[in-house]
Amino acid sequence: MKIFLLGANGQVGWELQRSLAPLGAIMACNRHSGNLENLDDLSTLIRDYCPEIIVNAAAYTAVDNAESEPEKAYQINTKAVDFLAQEAKQLNAWFIHYSTDYVFDGDKKGVYLENDTPNPQSVYGQTKFAAEEAIKKSQCQHLIFRTAWVYSLRGANFVKTIIRLAKEREELKIVTDQIGAPTSAELIADVTALCLYKITQNKNTLSNLIGLYHLTPEGETSWHGFAQFIIAELAGMGVEFRAKFENIVPISTSEFPLPAKRPANSLLETKIICRTFNLKLPQWQFHAQRLLKELFSQQAI
Repeated sequence: MKIFLLGANGQVGWELQRSLAPLGAIMACNRHSGNLENLDDLSTLIRDYCPEIIVNAAAYTAVDNAESEPEKAYQINTKAVDFLAQEAKQLNAWFIHYSTDYVFDGDKKGVYLENDTPNPQSVYGQTKFAAEEAIKKSQCQHLIFRTAWVYSLRGANFVKTIIRLAKEREELKIVTDQIGAPTSAELIADVTALCLYKITQNKNTLSNLIGLYHLTPEGETSWHGFAQFIIAELAGMGVEFRAKFENIVPISTSEFPLPAKRPANSLLETKIICRTFNLKLPQWQFHAQRLLKELFSQQAI
């Protein structure tokens, strides 16, 4: 099996290189070798390789910058995704894509279902929702995974920011009125590989597997709760911070204004993916603890 992977150096893409390796040969492209702003070259690359699976882990993820760079966000998050879906259709390949909680406005009480009506409040969210619609319209064989609050050992993310700031400052002010489930890139990659493996083993029921799925771990917390968890876990390992646990101060979203509006509720219901692919997703703390232990063992803190 031949797999064409975009965004190979990103948080999810890096983990996908590992998790997809047992499934077949991977052509792993970064932002330079698989440039989503140069679709002519990308088309040549894909058609020469002729993959059976196209996995798009690339995206414009600078949420606040997207408000002032809407054309670039649209090019990468929507137009390029539409193009990739069309290529997958032409090749009769599967197309795997990742979407986001930002397609919702965050006003719902309770978890969001896959069929809840999106209402994105930011340019980033609008471009990601438009990509979902383009994939469906293409009628290619696809899996779309909506996820949220992604972190990993690699790249910039909330975990690393909190660790850095807690070493620099005596007090941290963290938003407490946004809730979600912190999602490890490792989990996303492993579930992706498992779903693809099951697709290869169930050729008679493929049409029943096509669709959009929510993918986050179980449980919930706030950004403030997540920050407290990070500091408490590492302090328990002996890491010293200037900002002590009791000096992680909860604040409201209105006290920390940003260009792009964030969903207050990012909780995604995951029953469908668990039932369809016979999965059991762990509590969010499981992978978070693993990552923090790994950072500590690497003396990266």
